[in-house]
Amino acid sequence: MIAIFGGTFDPVHLGHLNMAQQCVATFKLHSLYFMPCAIPAHKAAPGISTEHRIAMLKAAITPYAQFKLDLRELQRSGPSYSLLSLQELRAENPDTPILFLIGMDSFNNFDKWYQWQTITRLCHIVVYQRPGQICDTQGELKCYQHNAVTTDIALLQKTNAGHLYFLEGEQLDAASSEIRQTLKKSTKKSELLPDAVSHYIKQHQLYQE
Repeated sequence: MIAIFGGTFDPVHLGHLNMAQQCVATFKLHSLYFMPCAIPAHKAAPGISTEHRIAMLKAAITPYAQFKLDLRELQRSGPSYSLLSLQELRAENPDTPILFLIGMDSFNNFDKWYQWQTITRLCHIVVYQRPGQICDTQGELKCYQHNAVTTDIALLQKTNAGHLYFLEGEQLDAASSEIRQTLKKSTKKSELLPDAVSHYIKQHQLYQE
Protein backbone atom coordinates (compact mmCIF):
# COMPACT_ATOMS: atom_id res chain seq x y z
CA MET A 1 0.00 0.00 0.00
CA ILE A 2 1.34 3.42 -1.01
CA ALA A 3 0.08 6.80 0.20
CA ILE A 4 0.52 10.06 -1.71
CA PHE A 5 -0.03 13.47 -0.14
CA GLY A 6 -0.02 16.29 -2.69
CA GLY A 7 -0.08 20.02 -2.12
CA THR A 8 1.78 23.29 -2.46
CA PHE A 9 3.19 23.02 1.11
CA ASP A 10 3.70 26.78 1.18
CA PRO A 11 4.79 26.39 3.94
CA VAL A 12 4.51 22.82 5.26
CA HIS A 13 2.98 22.99 8.78
CA LEU A 14 2.03 20.80 11.74
CA GLY A 15 -1.45 20.26 10.27
CA HIS A 16 0.14 18.56 7.24
CA LEU A 17 2.36 16.41 9.45
CA ASN A 18 -0.57 15.48 11.70
CA MET A 19 -2.67 14.52 8.67
CA ALA A 20 0.16 12.34 7.34
CA GLN A 21 0.76 10.72 10.76
CA GLN A 22 -2.95 9.89 11.09
CA CYS A 23 -2.87 8.25 7.66
CA VAL A 24 0.27 6.22 8.46
CA ALA A 25 -1.18 5.06 11.80
CA THR A 26 -4.65 4.22 10.42
CA PHE A 27 -3.38 2.14 7.50
CA LYS A 28 -0.13 0.92 9.17
CA LEU A 29 1.90 2.26 6.25
CA HIS A 30 5.60 1.75 5.58
CA SER A 31 5.73 4.83 3.32
CA LEU A 32 3.86 8.05 2.75
CA TYR A 33 5.09 10.33 -0.04
CA PHE A 34 4.75 14.11 0.14
CA MET A 35 4.32 15.25 -3.47
CA PRO A 36 4.75 19.03 -3.82
CA CYS A 37 3.12 20.46 -6.92
CA ALA A 38 4.72 22.98 -9.27
CA ILE A 39 1.90 25.11 -10.67
CA PRO A 40 -1.27 24.08 -8.87
CA ALA A 41 -4.19 23.72 -11.25
CA HIS A 42 -6.72 25.09 -8.71
CA LYS A 43 -4.79 27.66 -6.65
CA ALA A 44 -2.54 30.68 -7.12
CA ALA A 45 1.08 29.74 -7.76
CA PRO A 46 3.29 29.52 -4.65
CA GLY A 47 4.83 32.82 -3.60
CA ILE A 48 8.24 31.38 -2.83
CA SER A 49 10.69 29.31 -4.86
CA THR A 50 10.44 25.58 -5.42
CA GLU A 51 13.87 25.19 -3.79
CA HIS A 52 12.63 26.78 -0.56
CA ARG A 53 9.50 24.60 -0.48
CA ILE A 54 11.58 21.42 -0.97
CA ALA A 55 14.09 22.48 1.69
CA MET A 56 11.29 23.13 4.22
CA LEU A 57 9.64 19.79 3.42
CA LYS A 58 12.94 17.94 3.85
CA ALA A 59 13.49 19.66 7.20
CA ALA A 60 9.92 18.87 8.35
CA ILE A 61 9.86 15.17 7.41
CA THR A 62 13.39 14.21 8.53
CA PRO A 63 12.27 13.00 12.01
CA TYR A 64 9.69 10.60 10.50
CA ALA A 65 10.96 7.30 9.10
CA GLN A 66 7.86 6.64 6.95
CA PHE A 67 7.74 10.08 5.32
CA LYS A 68 9.41 10.47 1.92
CA LEU A 69 9.46 12.98 -0.93
CA ASP A 70 8.24 12.45 -4.48
CA LEU A 71 9.35 15.34 -6.69
CA ARG A 72 7.88 14.16 -10.01
CA GLU A 73 5.47 17.10 -10.32
CA LEU A 74 8.30 19.60 -9.97
CA GLN A 75 10.17 17.89 -12.80
CA ARG A 76 7.22 18.22 -15.20
CA SER A 77 6.37 21.37 -17.16
CA GLY A 78 2.87 22.85 -17.15
CA PRO A 79 0.14 22.69 -14.48
CA SER A 80 0.36 19.99 -11.78
CA TYR A 81 -2.48 17.67 -12.66
CA SER A 82 -2.82 14.94 -10.03
CA LEU A 83 -4.16 12.66 -12.78
CA LEU A 84 -0.75 12.51 -14.53
CA SER A 85 1.11 11.61 -11.33
CA LEU A 86 -1.44 8.95 -10.39
CA GLN A 87 -1.30 7.44 -13.89
CA GLU A 88 2.51 7.22 -13.57
CA LEU A 89 2.28 5.74 -10.07
CA ARG A 90 -0.29 3.19 -11.18
CA ALA A 91 1.95 2.13 -14.09
CA GLU A 92 4.89 1.76 -11.66
CA ASN A 93 2.77 -0.16 -9.11
CA PRO A 94 0.14 -2.10 -11.07
CA ASP A 95 -0.89 -4.39 -8.18
CA THR A 96 -0.58 -2.07 -5.19
CA PRO A 97 -3.39 -0.13 -3.47
CA ILE A 98 -2.68 3.61 -3.77
CA LEU A 99 -4.08 6.04 -1.21
CA PHE A 100 -4.45 9.67 -2.29
CA LEU A 101 -4.65 11.88 0.79
CA ILE A 102 -6.50 15.20 0.43
CA GLY A 103 -8.14 17.73 2.75
CA MET A 104 -11.89 18.25 3.06
CA ASP A 105 -11.70 21.62 1.26
CA SER A 106 -10.10 19.85 -1.73
CA PHE A 107 -12.64 17.02 -1.61
CA ASN A 108 -15.60 19.42 -1.62
CA ASN A 109 -14.26 20.80 -4.94
CA PHE A 110 -12.99 17.48 -6.28
CA ASP A 111 -15.45 17.46 -9.18
CA LYS A 112 -13.68 20.56 -10.54
CA TRP A 113 -10.37 18.66 -10.82
CA TYR A 114 -9.09 17.61 -14.21
CA GLN A 115 -10.68 14.21 -15.07
CA TRP A 116 -11.59 13.60 -11.44
CA GLN A 117 -13.59 10.46 -12.21
CA THR A 118 -10.53 8.86 -13.82
CA ILE A 119 -8.55 9.68 -10.65
CA THR A 120 -11.06 7.69 -8.56
CA ARG A 121 -10.35 4.62 -10.70
CA LEU A 122 -6.59 4.90 -10.14
CA CYS A 123 -6.53 5.15 -6.33
CA HIS A 124 -8.52 5.27 -3.11
CA ILE A 125 -9.35 8.80 -1.94
CA VAL A 126 -8.61 9.42 1.75
CA VAL A 127 -10.07 12.67 3.13
CA TYR A 128 -8.89 14.53 6.21
CA GLN A 129 -11.21 16.97 7.94
CA ARG A 130 -9.98 20.03 9.81
CA PRO A 131 -12.01 21.18 12.84
CA GLY A 132 -15.15 23.02 11.77
CA GLN A 133 -15.06 21.73 8.19
CA ILE A 134 -18.11 19.98 6.76
CA CYS A 135 -18.51 17.64 3.82
CA ASP A 136 -20.56 19.51 1.24
CA THR A 137 -20.72 17.59 -2.05
CA GLN A 138 -23.21 18.07 -4.89
CA GLY A 139 -24.34 16.25 -8.03
CA GLU A 140 -22.00 13.63 -9.47
CA LEU A 141 -19.50 14.03 -6.64
CA LYS A 142 -22.24 13.33 -4.07
CA CYS A 143 -23.21 10.25 -6.08
CA TYR A 144 -19.57 9.05 -6.12
CA GLN A 145 -19.34 9.66 -2.36
CA HIS A 146 -22.50 7.63 -1.71
CA ASN A 147 -21.26 4.68 -3.80
CA ALA A 148 -17.59 4.69 -2.82
CA VAL A 149 -17.48 5.59 0.88
CA THR A 150 -16.42 2.88 3.34
CA THR A 151 -15.12 2.54 6.89
CA ASP A 152 -13.58 -0.87 6.12
CA ILE A 153 -9.79 -0.50 6.07
CA ALA A 154 -9.36 -4.13 4.95
CA LEU A 155 -11.36 -3.33 1.80
CA LEU A 156 -8.87 -0.60 0.85
CA GLN A 157 -5.98 -2.99 1.52
CA LYS A 158 -7.53 -5.72 -0.67
CA THR A 159 -8.44 -3.53 -3.66
CA ASN A 160 -6.24 -1.20 -5.69
CA ALA A 161 -8.63 1.73 -6.16
CA GLY A 162 -12.19 2.99 -6.18
CA HIS A 163 -13.02 3.58 -2.52
CA LEU A 164 -13.43 6.70 -0.37
CA TYR A 165 -12.37 6.84 3.27
CA PHE A 166 -12.81 9.69 5.77
CA LEU A 167 -9.81 9.73 8.07
CA GLU A 168 -10.66 9.93 11.75
CA GLY A 169 -8.34 10.95 14.54
CA GLU A 170 -7.09 14.01 16.39
CA GLN A 171 -7.51 17.07 14.22
CA LEU A 172 -5.35 20.16 14.06
CA ASP A 173 -6.66 23.42 12.65
CA ALA A 174 -3.87 24.82 10.50
CA ALA A 175 -3.94 26.48 7.09
CA SER A 176 -0.92 27.62 5.07
CA SER A 177 -2.72 30.77 3.87
CA GLU A 178 -3.36 31.92 7.46
CA ILE A 179 0.20 31.07 8.51
CA ARG A 180 1.57 33.16 5.60
CA GLN A 181 -0.55 36.13 6.72
CA THR A 182 0.74 35.78 10.30
CA LEU A 183 4.35 35.59 9.14
CA LYS A 184 3.89 38.72 7.02
CA LYS A 185 2.75 40.75 10.02
CA SER A 186 5.07 39.38 12.67
CA THR A 187 8.58 38.04 13.04
CA LYS A 188 7.59 35.80 15.94
CA LYS A 189 7.45 32.09 15.30
CA SER A 190 4.13 30.43 14.46
CA GLU A 191 3.09 27.64 16.83
CA LEU A 192 1.70 25.79 13.82
CA LEU A 193 5.12 25.29 12.21
CA PRO A 194 7.70 22.60 13.02
CA ASP A 195 10.78 24.16 14.67
CA ALA A 196 13.01 23.22 11.73
CA VAL A 197 10.66 25.01 9.31
CA SER A 198 10.41 28.10 11.55
CA HIS A 199 14.20 28.22 11.71
CA TYR A 200 14.48 27.92 7.92
CA ILE A 201 11.89 30.68 7.32
CA LYS A 202 13.69 33.01 9.73
CA GLN A 203 17.10 32.19 8.27
CA HIS A 204 15.96 32.97 4.69
CA GLN A 205 13.52 35.77 5.67
CA LEU A 206 10.63 34.17 3.81
CA TYR A 207 7.02 35.46 3.72
CA GLN A 208 8.05 38.94 4.87
CA GLU A 209 6.34 42.06 3.51
